[in-house]
Amino acid sequence: MRTEPDAGLTWADDDHLPGFVVARAPASPVVAGTRAASVAAGRSDPEYALVRRKEVPRRPRGVVVHLHGYNDYFFQAHLAAAVEEAGWAFLALDARRAGRAWRLGEVPHYQDDLREQGTDLTAAVTAARLLHPGVPVVVHAHSTGGLVAALWAHAHRERGGIEGLLLDSPFLGAGSVFAPVVGDEVLRALARLRPLTPLSSRPSVYATHLLAANGGRWDFDTRLKRPEGVPARAGWLSAVRQGQARVARGLEISCPVLVAHSDTSGPDRNENPDLDRQDIVLDVRTLARLAPGLGADVDVRVIAGGVHDLALSAPEPRAAYLATVTGFLTRIAP
Repeated sequence: MRTEPDAGLTWADDDHLPGFVVARAPASPVVAGTRAASVAAGRSDPEYALVRRKEVPRRPRGVVVHLHGYNDYFFQAHLAAAVEEAGWAFLALDARRAGRAWRLGEVPHYQDDLREQGTDLTAAVTAARLLHPGVPVVVHAHSTGGLVAALWAHAHRERGGIEGLLLDSPFLGAGSVFAPVVGDEVLRALARLRPLTPLSSRPSVYATHLLAANGGRWDFDTRLKRPEGVPARAGWLSAVRQGQARVARGLEISCPVLVAHSDTSGPDRNENPDLDRQDIVLDVRTLARLAPGLGADVDVRVIAGGVHDLALSAPEPRAAYLATVTGFLTRIAP
């Protein structure tokens, strides 16, 4: 069943979430007039996908645009519900080669230039402003998406920017189970000569533990969020390292920023007794050290007992995180 076009897009019922609709559109190249930077990843005509509630609020206080992380896509309907209960509209982006935008023949989640997802984020923010003109836009981004969103907000600090940035455990610096330790010179050479070389390929204990079929709390499409993991490839890791190096030098994001993370990190192993209470993907100490350098107005919040995606935590830390999100939105649009 198709709905009427809006924001220049045609929306259809979403196959993954009841009550939501999805629109797909061609993803623009990073540099106008050229092909996408990551043609080596498969098809040279990538798409992005936008997801929203089928019934759009008429007069929202603002719009939240959500960007997922690596080996991830939007399925957190309860996050959208919390935002909507606060009086805001919600629009999720599944970036090129990820989630609903991934197509056969493409290397999932691959990008050798973080500006690729940044370009998709520009399209999502533009769509949000067309759907709901005249209200604030806040970007909510998780993990690698958080790194992309921080760099994007810095690049758009003077024009075309947003009114607020919410980062859920952003991948701002080194220290991750899916980003192996490789020397910079070796990595640069591999990224230039053999960008699709897998440098790490291992199951994701984190994704496996979350899945309801394995005793976790969440149902998701295991083709789009894979318990077997997604390899970290040389071109992707090189792009991430370059982005993290820029963060380390300090950014000048002009809008208010809220960074949230768990209180502890732990090993991504089945025998870890705290799988349900720790970030087992990123090093939260590195995150906490780098977050204040994102801009002049940065609020860092620690969510005790949270997992890597704080919105997927156990009930108590999840409620604390969602309250933090809605409190930030109230600050942006009282």
